[in-house]
Order: sequence, then C-alpha cells, then structure tokens
Amino acid sequence: MTIVYTRHALEVMREREIAAEWVDRTLRDPFADEADPSDPSLRRAWAAVPERDGRLLRVVYATDASGIRVIIAFLDRGRRR
Repeated sequence: MTIVYTRHALEVMREREIAAEWVDRTLRDPFADEADPSDPSLRRAWAAVPERDGRLLRVVYATDASGIRVIIAFLDRGRRR
C-alpha cells in the first residue's frame, strides 16, 4: 500500500508532533473506519496511539488506484472508543 501525504497533512503532523508511523499503523489496523459524512470521496480511520497515552488518532484519507492519500491526521478529542 502506497501512502502519500498532502502538504497540509505534513504541516499539521509536524506542528502536532504526529509520527508518520502512527498514521501508517492507523491506516493498516484501525479500530474504526467509515465514510466522511461531509465528503463521500473521503474516509476516516481511528486508532489508539500508545505513545500518546492511548489518545485516538483520526486520519482522513482518499484512496485510488495508486494507493492512499492522507488529507489530515490529528488527535481526536471528540471521538470515544
């Protein structure tokens, strides 16, 4: 699976100290994955991040024939397991 990050995603990840490894792990093994209600071409995946005391990482992404394009990734305060 090829993962490509948008410039926006990389900026947010850098600012919020989110490791690409966490995003990759979330995409490979999410505890939840669903369509984005605002844009049906996008999906949302969540996974707990042990390195951040189990907080939930949300990754918004799109898929196509070439792989996955990460739109944004952030620690989600509103989502519960």
